[in-house]
Amino acid sequence: MSTLRRRSGLRWRLLVALVATSALTLAVAAAALLPPLQDRLRTQRADDLETATLTEAASFQRALADALRKTRGQQESVVTFELQTAVRDRAQTLRLRTGARVVVDDAIPPTDPTRPPAIWDTDVDAALPVAQILRTLNRQEDQRTVSGGNVTVSVYLPVRANQPFVLLTQKPLTDVAAAVHQVRTAFLAAAGIGLIVALALGIALSSTLSRRLARLRAAAVRVAAEGPDAPTPRDDGRDEVGDLARTLAAMQEALRRQEAARRAFVATASHELRTPLTSLQGTLELLEEDLRDGRLDTRDAQQQVAGAQRQLRRLGRLATELLDLSRLDAAVPLRSEPVELGELCRAVGAEFALQAREREVELVVEPPPGPCWAAGDPGAVAQVVRILLDNALRYSPPGEAVRVLPAYHGDRATVEVADRGPGVPEEERERIFERFHRGTAPSGTGGFGLGLAIGREVAKRMGGTLDLERSAAGDGARFVLRLRIELPPGSHHADQDADVAAVQPQAT
Repeated sequence: MSTLRRRSGLRWRLLVALVATSALTLAVAAAALLPPLQDRLRTQRADDLETATLTEAASFQRALADALRKTRGQQESVVTFELQTAVRDRAQTLRLRTGARVVVDDAIPPTDPTRPPAIWDTDVDAALPVAQILRTLNRQEDQRTVSGGNVTVSVYLPVRANQPFVLLTQKPLTDVAAAVHQVRTAFLAAAGIGLIVALALGIALSSTLSRRLARLRAAAVRVAAEGPDAPTPRDDGRDEVGDLARTLAAMQEALRRQEAARRAFVATASHELRTPLTSLQGTLELLEEDLRDGRLDTRDAQQQVAGAQRQLRRLGRLATELLDLSRLDAAVPLRSEPVELGELCRAVGAEFALQAREREVELVVEPPPGPCWAAGDPGAVAQVVRILLDNALRYSPPGEAVRVLPAYHGDRATVEVADRGPGVPEEERERIFERFHRGTAPSGTGGFGLGLAIGREVAKRMGGTLDLERSAAGDGARFVLRLRIELPPGSHHADQDADVAAVQPQAT
């Protein structure tokens, strides 16, 4: 029930988030679009009316001037009639062109009460905008006002010095309101459809996503309950959830390998511990029995002691590797200082001289032409070289040579350890560096599957690498430790360049 609630909660949260985002986006779009659209349309209508009025103003002015010349000295009624006749057709044409009310007026109030207030007005029944006409006459400049849902444009016409006229056009902006209303209605309809589509997509997306996540959660719970052998989750999606499923599957596979390695290590360690302990127990019992009976054979006792020492060395090596592993896991800090690899390799090689003779293997430490300096912890570098030499001696056949070559390669100082053993199969080139993994090479004595893993981790902690280089079939194995070059204090760059050039291995 709790799982169902969590799944439902996630689905609804995703759905609400998607719909809320869509609604907010539409609301912001409406707020950003509709008010500016209305203002822009009103301004455009006003500009169009003003342009048309200004364009026709000159023709009105000429017609009025001609009418005044014809009626000079005649009665007011005759003058008014001529003025009305002169502007009538032009006013009607302008009205048809713009759809606006057209008014022509002068600055002389009518003395005849039957005369209309203006010389010509296409909409006599509407109230005359007297205030704007008077403002235009007083200021002798054009005016444009937008108020009360109307745009009014008045143009000053200086027909005579003492008798100016005004051409006024007025147009309601109801078409703008209608256009904005139509756009708003269409936008709301589109927004409703968009929200419905967003809701449908949100339900489909959230349901699919929650089901996929629920499968991954169930797989993780099974892994936690049953271990890495639980069924591996599958999700073929090419998105983050699919990547998560593949990562979980890879992690589960890694857990399987680690569990298999752990079991193999437990079995190996049990065998490696039981064998020397049993041998030691038997040797001590035989020695105790011989001492108790007073029939001690010195030569036999020496052989038994030698065998006991070999078993103790095996136990010591196992204890050392486990201690090194625990130190690595505890992240014990390592020093970083200049290390002369040539001298260090000679010293470590001397430690393995007896073991090499016992195995009838020639151990060759090839000295570099000059000092070969690297940055690292001297003890850690020696530990890695010991691991590589021990590994090479265990797998190298009698009569062959194990070679150790310190040198410079580019911007790295290297230590190469090569043997003539059976080599490493292609499928195990990286697995041999995993903890508790023991190689399947046919020769060599038993190991614990820790040495190379410890060596690579130590090299990485020093800022270097430990790799198995590719060799031709039958050429054995060739491990290379690479470290950063660092000269001791007091050295100069010129000396460093000369040393690096001198120690570079020559191409053969």
